[in-house]
Amino acid sequence: MTADRTHGELFRQPWWLNATAGAGGWGEVCVREGGRTVASLQYALQRRWGMTTLSMPPLTPVLGPCFGKLEGKVSQILAREKDLTASLHAQLPRHDYFAQNFSANVTNWLPWYWLGYSQTTRYTYTLDLTQDEATLWTACLPKVRSDVRKAATRFAITVKTDLGLDAFIDVQNLTFSRQGIQTPLRRSLVERVDAACAERGCRRIFLAADSSGRVHAGVYLVWDSARAYYLMGGGDPNLRSSGATSLALWEAIRFARTVAPVFDFEGSMMEPVERFIRGFGATQVPYLRVWRAPGRVAAAALGIRIAIRPVLSARDA
Repeated sequence: MTADRTHGELFRQPWWLNATAGAGGWGEVCVREGGRTVASLQYALQRRWGMTTLSMPPLTPVLGPCFGKLEGKVSQILAREKDLTASLHAQLPRHDYFAQNFSANVTNWLPWYWLGYSQTTRYTYTLDLTQDEATLWTACLPKVRSDVRKAATRFAITVKTDLGLDAFIDVQNLTFSRQGIQTPLRRSLVERVDAACAERGCRRIFLAADSSGRVHAGVYLVWDSARAYYLMGGGDPNLRSSGATSLALWEAIRFARTVAPVFDFEGSMMEPVERFIRGFGATQVPYLRVWRAPGRVAAAALGIRIAIRPVLSARDA
């Protein structure tokens, strides 16, 4: 019922919000009792055309409310969640639109419903990294295992972690160009996030390259003590048959076992992407996309499709 304090902890950190939303582009409301924070909610703040939106920064898969440990009978915990939610809501600045992805561990959104919010269910996929590597490998579908072997043997591809951010951005951009669209991720944004994560030792870039130095695919991983997140990815559309994307992701999973107990693919609502992720034997996990538009005209003027679109990731291109 309550939010896992550790799920999404990385994305609630001031340094992360500064990198993704800008130092003046985010805010936080909280409830403190006895000198400690018992509930909090961070948000990205944008103002356009005289209207205000409270949402999520780019490259941020989850925010929503975070509750401290709530004790007592189930009925008492539910009552506390209701009161804490009402307090968080009351502290939010005036806004014309609110939309966030809540932690997958927040299943009680009833207090938000009573406050006029709506929700839709979305899905992510996770792996239990406390399993041994052999078990994780066996859980992958034959197609994934075949692609990993093909990339490593037939195409002599190796996964490198020292090729740098520029090489990753180049292959990431190819993912969007394949769709005929301009990348929605500004280079300056990716550079800020990378610099902040590199400084704190919580990111690694995996690039699958062949013996000629061509980068076939890349995976960008970030983590905190609870989860490793497949934050960004990309691949050269002209080299898709090599199996390099599967190889890069498998190597990222292998590494993630050394830094976190859970691997979060972040999911995707696009069928081909979901099918690819599911092939790694991951578990489907629902989470809530919660939104509220006090003024429907304001929401329409902002060009917002209510409760439909998640934070865009490179995998959804």
